[in-house]
Amino acid sequence: MSRVFNFSAGPAALPESVLRRAAEEMLDWHGTGVSVMEMSHRSAAFQSIYQQAEADFRELLGVPANYRILFMQGGAIAENAIVPMNLLGDKRGADYVVTGSWSTKSQQEARKFAEVNIAATAEASGFTTIPAMERWRLSDDPAYLFICSNETIGGVEFAFDPDLGDIGRPDLPLVADMSSNILSRPMDVSRYGLIFGGAQKNIGPAGLTFVIVREDLLGKAHKDCPSAFDYALVAEAESMYNTPPTYAIYIAGLVFQWLRAQGGVEAMGQRNAAKSALLYNYVDTSDFYENRIDRACRSRMNVPFLLKDDRLNAAFLEESAAAGLVQLKGHKSVGGMRASIYNAMPIEGVEALIGFMQDFAKRKG
Repeated sequence: MSRVFNFSAGPAALPESVLRRAAEEMLDWHGTGVSVMEMSHRSAAFQSIYQQAEADFRELLGVPANYRILFMQGGAIAENAIVPMNLLGDKRGADYVVTGSWSTKSQQEARKFAEVNIAATAEASGFTTIPAMERWRLSDDPAYLFICSNETIGGVEFAFDPDLGDIGRPDLPLVADMSSNILSRPMDVSRYGLIFGGAQKNIGPAGLTFVIVREDLLGKAHKDCPSAFDYALVAEAESMYNTPPTYAIYIAGLVFQWLRAQGGVEAMGQRNAAKSALLYNYVDTSDFYENRIDRACRSRMNVPFLLKDDRLNAAFLEESAAAGLVQLKGHKSVGGMRASIYNAMPIEGVEALIGFMQDFAKRKG
């Protein structure tokens, strides 16, 4: 069976070379006679896998020395609770910028542990834009400010790393859920106090969560925070406080090596800009498809689009799948279609999608 172009929002496509290498090493990793899935996380073999993965991740993102990288479990949804449990300290509240479905879920979960102030929301626009920073209204003494840097469902993305000094709060920790755009472009980690995300979009398989946390934010966990979710304990144990998702870390490490071979995040940023521009340009010049997101905030990772006649949705999905273009159905909350074009999606996949869209519009329009 031939490979298809997989536009799934997550779990998402992985580089084919990574999958092939993992298959080659499945039964015997580097002469050990065992699979990585069978290794003790305490063994020298797995420790070498973990240490290389952590080092490559740090190098790719340019993570400063005063930040710790943690590999955890529970997914980004669990981090919505783990973050306030770790960062509130002796404060009562936190501020949230709401730009779509995921930041909405984040602030809802945080309300179980903190007094939440909505510093800004794009709800009035139907979550088609990001409120300008000068309109953010922060509370007097929040523990942190939260953003979701890329809304996977709605297709809205921060095209920049916010500088809270621009709004007079340079010392306030900025927390970002970067599940769906991590490693997709160069970024300034020092602008953030904490970055987290699920791995299943740009890094590896589901089950692994990454956390990048500034060291001065460690040691504030609430007394009721489970030990396995206490950032300080996990950092002290170098992500081995409990048995980590070993195979997911191994695959992530292979992806990091693949990214380095591609030229790193600088090269990926250029490639992702080109891929998304190609698709957006076609949609914008078509009278058969449309995208309603503010052009300044359009995601390069998740491109939603609507057919002008939604009665054709089922036919579009059936015929695109037959053409080897799968997982294009939009989220049920917004409808339409969605092409997720993460790092592993080659430009040939985007070109094939556009070719199909052109043919479908010609036949059905």
